[in-house]
Amino acid sequence: MYTMIREANIADKIPILKFCKDTFSWGDYIEQVWDHWLSEGNLLLFEKQSPIGICHAFFSTGQLWIEGIRIDPVFRRQKIASKLVKFAESIGQQKDIQFSFMLIDIENSSSLLMAISLDYSISQTWSFYSLLPQKNSNHNVSFENSLNIQKYSHYVKSWRWLPIDDSILHSFYENDKIIKSNIDGKISIAILTDSEHFDKTLIVTLFSGSQNSSSQIISYLQNYAIENKYERIQILTKEKLSIFNSLEHKISFHLMKKTLS
Repeated sequence: MYTMIREANIADKIPILKFCKDTFSWGDYIEQVWDHWLSEGNLLLFEKQSPIGICHAFFSTGQLWIEGIRIDPVFRRQKIASKLVKFAESIGQQKDIQFSFMLIDIENSSSLLMAISLDYSISQTWSFYSLLPQKNSNHNVSFENSLNIQKYSHYVKSWRWLPIDDSILHSFYENDKIIKSNIDGKISIAILTDSEHFDKTLIVTLFSGSQNSSSQIISYLQNYAIENKYERIQILTKEKLSIFNSLEHKISFHLMKKTLS
């Protein structure tokens, strides 16, 4: 019985989705991102006569982002996930990539142990909050045009923590995508991006300086989403937010990091 790791192709979608549909209590998102990941390349598949595992490797400046690790339940506990991750890392090393990252639910002990066994460590812990758009004129914010990328080094785009460089920063400035609130010297910063995988979804990276300044940004986001016809807002932040209006904590994650070089 042969085994191999290869790039996925169009024909692999149906057999993969068969074992991905019940990954979480609510289902899975692989069906929504499959075509996009396939077009990006490095959608890695573990085959044992038939496809039994996948993960996607996304490369950006100086880093590898590993996402979408899925293993057929029948074949779990055979270190298939580890083999896929190592294969992705080997591609990164060929590209002289310095760091590898992945995101793991803080309650997913098996995935956390797998990552630690591969020399990943917890870099940061982030939380996901959902927020519903609504008319809200009670906010006091401004647009930031001089962000310190030493302090704010990464932002979230389509659930990938990506490095901020001068080119990206210039684009944010030009399009008013960085929002700031300063109350009593406590500054909160929010970076706004569109989801590449889900329609009418606003993704926000929030760096909270205080509950008061964050509340101003959250109020602005609700109104901004209404005016720009977004149906949902997803906020990612390292800080604990006070729950109000339609703000709801969904899940928390560990951002795992490994040095490759």
